[in-house]
Amino acid sequence: MRTFSRWMALAVLVGGPAAYADRNDIVLSQLGNGGTANADFQAFSRTLAAVVTSATLTPPKSLGHAGFAVNAELGVVGLPSDTYLPTEREQTGSVLVPSIHVRKGLPFSIDLGARVGWLDRSSLFAATGEIRWAVNEGFIAWLPDIALRLHATQLLNTRNMHLTATGLDASVGKQFPIGGMVTLTPYGGIDLTGVRSRADAVRLADNAVVTYEELKGFSNINTRFYAGGRFIGGALQLGAEVSMATLGSVDGARRGVTAGSSVPAGALSSVLAFNATLGLDF
Repeated sequence: MRTFSRWMALAVLVGGPAAYADRNDIVLSQLGNGGTANADFQAFSRTLAAVVTSATLTPPKSLGHAGFAVNAELGVVGLPSDTYLPTEREQTGSVLVPSIHVRKGLPFSIDLGARVGWLDRSSLFAATGEIRWAVNEGFIAWLPDIALRLHATQLLNTRNMHLTATGLDASVGKQFPIGGMVTLTPYGGIDLTGVRSRADAVRLADNAVVTYEELKGFSNINTRFYAGGRFIGGALQLGAEVSMATLGSVDGARRGVTAGSSVPAGALSSVLAFNATLGLDF
């Protein structure tokens, strides 16, 4: 009997984490099947896309054809209080997004990059691929550095929600030498991101099965404005960035937003974020 009890305890320890749901895990059934369900799903999708695409954290200057950089990043993203977020527990106002960002320089002022981020206190990850082209990086001395970036982010490890965010980013900046191998680069830019999101059939508590209206790519655009700075001393990189993403509006009334409020029923609040990075540039 004692041996059986020990095996049972081991099974609980091993199998318990697989069934555990953390506070920020998605529970789409909370959206229900009411009159606001589709609008709530659209608002949640666009807000979640803004959270996982809240950082650029790279100035426009390229790494150079032999360059390589790896960074640890941390984002603090504010969550709008008027958007219903169907998660295991009620949101506290902000969420942390730690990530690892790797970039490799190529010829012709092109960089390739990959980022993997984790949504704090959840089982959700976001994988991003990017390609950046430095249109001008000192070729015309009186112009700032200018770069264009294409990026795509896929939300991973979701049970019944599929979200992809694809965008085009334009940035400007200027590198200033401080002394020796130390430089400071302020930069800023705008990022236009299309959000595509769909949900599998969702079973509600009363066993009813519902589906929500799909968001289709570039008919749902988030616009993010950002500004930051990058300090480089030798191989060490330090950087910080602030951003604001405007999410536009969705069709129909949303939960908790009435027609008599100061904000139109379909209008979505902006998402504010602060991001920091620490890494090595070779």
